[in-house]
Amino acid sequence: MIRLFVRLLTAAALTLTLAPAAFAQADEDDSVLRPSEPDVTLVGLPTAMRLPQWGSLFRITHRFNGSLDNGALGDMFGLDEGAKIGLEYRIGIVKGGQVGVYRTSDKTIQFFGQYGVFRQSGSSPVEVAALASIEGTNNFQDSYSPALGAIISHRIREVLALYAEPIWVNNSNAQPSELVDDNDTFMLGIGARLRVRPTVYVVFETTPRVSGNAPGSTLTSFAIEKRAGGHVFQLNVGNGNATTPGQIARGANDYDNWYLGFNLSRKFY
Repeated sequence: MIRLFVRLLTAAALTLTLAPAAFAQADEDDSVLRPSEPDVTLVGLPTAMRLPQWGSLFRITHRFNGSLDNGALGDMFGLDEGAKIGLEYRIGIVKGGQVGVYRTSDKTIQFFGQYGVFRQSGSSPVEVAALASIEGTNNFQDSYSPALGAIISHRIREVLALYAEPIWVNNSNAQPSELVDDNDTFMLGIGARLRVRPTVYVVFETTPRVSGNAPGSTLTSFAIEKRAGGHVFQLNVGNGNATTPGQIARGANDYDNWYLGFNLSRKFY
């Protein structure tokens, strides 16, 4: 399974590199900011934002382990219980295409790629991007979870961006495959980013599992964020701390406990 997935990713990369004419792109500068889509993620879900060729982006994710009501002031609303931190770097390798690597402090490593297939334009009311990833625990030595999906977005007057993201994740169940009925998950990410001030946004996302392995509750998050030049700083609250497709597919414990976190991204172009 892993070797097949790697071969598919390699074939896709070669296709994009050697035959770009097969995926013709509109003549648009990917380095120009789209005010309604300032970042490559909502909270945990990806957006359709493109990077220019050889443009790159660095991202930090931070999720506190304690819930907001855990001990209240005595435990600083859960902030005293440590955090799960993630570091990501991605780069545009062809026009419309980007690859990256992301590692969290629980030793999960994710390799991913994304390609913008269609732009939103007069002839297309939506933008579509394809994505593929594979993650592994224990520093990419155990429990591999490949994922394939699409990002379908629609921007409204550079004020609002809406997203629907069907994603399939294999090996989403942490138990041995011989003990489970479902070992993959099909989920539908739904999200929105609303620009309330020239550089201030509110963000929402939720990822219901449509079929397959679906333990616990649907992961749901809310956020407020500020854009400053090439930086985007986001303060978020969610009912879990998942940040990769495999983790998101495993859901959250419940809706009774909510956790504080933040994202910070920096563009280099």
